[in-house]
Amino acid sequence: HVQLVESGGGPVQAGGSLRLSCAASREILDMRCIGWFRQIPGKEREGLAARRTVETGRTFYAAAVEGRFTISQDNAERTVYLQMNNLAPEDTAMYYCAAAPACMGWVPGEYLGAGGSQYTYWGQGTQVTVS
Repeated sequence: HVQLVESGGGPVQAGGSLRLSCAASREILDMRCIGWFRQIPGKEREGLAARRTVETGRTFYAAAVEGRFTISQDNAERTVYLQMNNLAPEDTAMYYCAAAPACMGWVPGEYLGAGGSQYTYWGQGTQVTVS
């Protein structure tokens, strides 16, 4: 079992930046895949960014955020980050990090699709409000 705790959300003006953090209770490398998702009330959870923790060259971004958001990890700090730049009002949502202990064999669509149903562990979320 692993616990994930997000932080770093808050209000920000359009065009601004935020860096979200996701602190894990276990080694990042114990979780083969990590991802960031967001959800607006009444809508399906949307995948934003994901990566394989060991083969870190395998990184995936949703079209809506590619070029603006960057996922990264600090193994020593057991923390996953989501750097968000050039934020817009439509980025307002609750943001969640997620982890999967195994993801061998996932096809690209599984890293960000299906509302994140492939992931086992989830944090409680952190709210981002862009105005």
